[in-house]
Amino acid sequence: MLTIERIEAFAIRSDIASGPGHTPARRAPWLAGAEIAAPLARHARFKRDRTVWRPKWPAVGCLVTASDGSWGFGVSRYGSPVIAIVNEHFGPLLIGEPALATERLWDMTTRFASPYGAGGLSAYATSAIDLALWDLKGKVLKRPVYELIGGPSRSHVECYATGNDTDWHMELGFRATKLACPHGPADGLEGLDANEALFAKARELVGPQVEIMLDCWMSMDVEYVVRLAQRLARYEPRWIEDSLNPDDLDGFEALRRRLPGVGLAGGEHWYVPQTFLHAASRRLLDVLQPDIGWAGGLTGLLRIAAIADAAGIAVIPHAGMNTPYGQHFGLAVPGSHMGEFFLGSGVGVPLDETKLFPGQGVPVDGKVTVSDAPGFGLGVDLDGIARMKA
Repeated sequence: MLTIERIEAFAIRSDIASGPGHTPARRAPWLAGAEIAAPLARHARFKRDRTVWRPKWPAVGCLVTASDGSWGFGVSRYGSPVIAIVNEHFGPLLIGEPALATERLWDMTTRFASPYGAGGLSAYATSAIDLALWDLKGKVLKRPVYELIGGPSRSHVECYATGNDTDWHMELGFRATKLACPHGPADGLEGLDANEALFAKARELVGPQVEIMLDCWMSMDVEYVVRLAQRLARYEPRWIEDSLNPDDLDGFEALRRRLPGVGLAGGEHWYVPQTFLHAASRRLLDVLQPDIGWAGGLTGLLRIAAIADAAGIAVIPHAGMNTPYGQHFGLAVPGSHMGEFFLGSGVGVPLDETKLFPGQGVPVDGKVTVSDAPGFGLGVDLDGIARMKA
């Protein structure tokens, strides 16, 4: 029986984009100096730049090696705390376990975390291990992961682009785009006016046949979201996303009551299936958006997708098309009819130069073709993994 021999988590360098070439940008990316509505906006010291208060921990890589030398690689984020959970708690307890028993291993890691909680940083650690295990399983069985979870539900994945360089999104051929909302309750009426102006300008640019969404990034309260939705109704937003503190489940229920005709999305900062079950059973959201690197990896997202499918709710993972992990989920899961591709690079830089792994696809005319190589098709060997280490 193939067993787990070693699990190692480590920090990843910040400059590992692996595409060929270094095309200069025609324009700096929208993120350069942009104000984005955020939970800390009520405090003037942290309002203008959310990078001031966010942790500086690097991304996390996780390498799982089996008893025959085969291996798989997963990623997550939040540096030293997550690395410690993997290397000092979860990893040692999984040595000797069946390497292909992904359901069993996922159940074990989430239960290992019971004393301090399976969500939050623990879920990032579970995700990194789970993704590495699925990558290993695909390589051992010589199949792409999307085949192991049911086979393709579509020939490619339709994508929307996230970011405020809307003209660049249209040039790249996307037919849906999502704006980052710049202002929240602390900005009063002037902020409401500016938010409406941003959305109106985007609608004028893209015309009526392109979907537009709005990401509010945990920055608002119920009253403000209602007022903002009333302002934006004439521009036909597809959905308003991630508007409340993720722990305010009563707030999401109140929002649903007060905005019955408005598309609502969220779940990026939920980490365990039980939270998604609560939301789905009460129809709090129209779109669930777990992140495959944060909410328990592929196994966690498959459980969330089953919950959503039973409730007739779409699952569109957060930044799912930016990694091969999310791409395989999006190709295989019937209820995931669209994928998100986050654009933070400069305008004019080909997307192929911004990808995380050389083997993954990038959107072409708003469509991603998923690699059919074994595992997640990362396109790296162990020397390449070693070069990623910070």
